[in-house]
This record gives sequence, C-alpha cells and structure tokens, in this order.
Amino acid sequence: MGGKVREVLSECSLPAALEAMGERWSFMILRAAFNGLHHFEEFQSELGIARNILANRLARLVEHGILTREAMPEDRRKIEYRLTDKGAALLPTMIALRQWGERWETGMPATPVLVDARDMRPIGPIEVRAWDGRVLTKQDLLWALAEDVVHEPEMRAAE
Repeated sequence: MGGKVREVLSECSLPAALEAMGERWSFMILRAAFNGLHHFEEFQSELGIARNILANRLARLVEHGILTREAMPEDRRKIEYRLTDKGAALLPTMIALRQWGERWETGMPATPVLVDARDMRPIGPIEVRAWDGRVLTKQDLLWALAEDVVHEPEMRAAE
C-alpha cells in the first residue's frame, strides 16, 4: 500500500476494533455465537473457558454492542446472548481469519467446511475488491486524503 500519503497509526480504527474484540477468547466466543450458541453454559462447555474469563469477555462484547444480553421470559435467571447487527458484520472478518489460518498456519482445510446453503458448495476466498468488483492485491492499494477520494463511481461504458 504505497503512495505519498501514509495512514496515521494513532488515528487508525484497527486499535479500536481490537479493543472491542479483546483477544483470542472474544473471537472464540464470537465463533460460537455464529454457530448458534446463546447461553453462558453452552459457551463454557463448548470452549472450555474459565467461568470468570467467559463472564469478562461476554460483558466486553455486550458493552461494545457486538452481543446483546437478555433474560429469558420463561426463566429470568437464564440469560441469552445474541449477535447484534454490529456483531454479525464481523462474519467476513471471522471467515477471512479462518481462511488465513487454513492457508498459513495449519496448511489444511478446516472441518466442517463452510458452504453456501443454496448449493452446498464451499465458499470462495474472502478478497479485497474494488468498487467495480475487481480483486485487488496489496500493490493495487494506496492511502488517499478524504478530499482526493472519488465517492461517486463513474458510469461504466457498458451501462
């Protein structure tokens, strides 16, 4: 990501995102939530995480609006955690990290395989795309000042 403009690291939104997510356990809790877990006991059993750490991470995810925390109507002592829209928006990030791990860390596809529910075919790789759908590489990217950014794409000749 070249060019003359550089990202001001102190103003980058990545640290804020990392603060919201915390660390490894937050990602594991989020993965479990994407897999349909909703209750403290389910998270604890599935992840094997200490109860105090789980309580802390769940509270952080709720505080940052990634999960909601609601008492069940039939038993107010039973709490349910659900992904918010903000939390669900992390799905591409989670898939990208999983795919990165398969390629660079484990060297093998994870099981089970994530597929498109419509046709049961594996999903494609998460990629960075241009406004017109082109796949971009690191060499295609650069930082620009807000006033230099074109916000309305030009009409393509085919349209």
